[in-house]
Amino acid sequence: MNCRYLLGLFAAFAAAVIGAGWQIASRHGVTTTLGPMELAVLRYAIPACLLGPILFRTPWPANLTWRAVALLVACGGLPFGLLVLAGAQFAPAAHVGVFMAGTMPLFTALVCRFVLDERVQGLQWLGLTLVAIGVFSLGASSLRAGVAGSWRGDLLFMVAAALWAIYTVAFRRSGLNALQGAALVNTGSALFLVVPLAVWGAPLLFTAPLHDVLLQVLWQGVIAGVLGLVTYSVAIARLGAARASLSAALVPPMTAVGAARLLGEELGWVTASTSLLVAIGIAFASAPRASGGPR
Repeated sequence: MNCRYLLGLFAAFAAAVIGAGWQIASRHGVTTTLGPMELAVLRYAIPACLLGPILFRTPWPANLTWRAVALLVACGGLPFGLLVLAGAQFAPAAHVGVFMAGTMPLFTALVCRFVLDERVQGLQWLGLTLVAIGVFSLGASSLRAGVAGSWRGDLLFMVAAALWAIYTVAFRRSGLNALQGAALVNTGSALFLVVPLAVWGAPLLFTAPLHDVLLQVLWQGVIAGVLGLVTYSVAIARLGAARASLSAALVPPMTAVGAARLLGEELGWVTASTSLLVAIGIAFASAPRASGGPR
């Protein structure tokens, strides 16, 4: 096993840890001293400052239209982030991993089918079925247990996943590279934040304890906003897109276990089993398509 491959494996694992950590940090932030708007400011403004210069230093695809730019920002930027952060107020962190990360392959398959005419094949059917079973089981269990308001968060997570699926396909067709995409989405989102900030503001940034704000600056702005992109890009470069995408399968169980250890959230057998089931489903759903299959 060469160093290039080992670096790719490490980067893929790091990307999964960052994804799970962001979900846990977001849940902690919106249930303690900060709100969705405050976290959104940190999530998009800081990466915009760090990555914004890329917008002016790299050539852009000739076929990239303003309509495509708006779609990328709307589906991969601020609306997506606000949905996740708002949902985290209602549902446990483990639900983010299942209902958002888990349903992304489902929505992506639907978008690819109707937009790109790509059909689900082979083990991908099994993966999507396992994801659907896991999502339904956790949702039904939460409703039976009467978890207050959890269904609101679960619904917001799934809407966010649908937006991300649209973003995924739009990004594939945009011709942008990973850094350009991140710079565009974060900078565009930061600009769009001006309107809600003018209306509602982000007052909790000035009243929350400094250590809480600094923790979210680190997680939202630096780790998730920048390092997450870098590690996943390295994984794609070293392993290929198909293998790198398998790292997403680690996120649901990592989030569930991490939230139980760090936030004291309950990790019952239903949450544990559905997180594992969804993880297996994501792995199968991310399987490479057979060559020569229908498109």
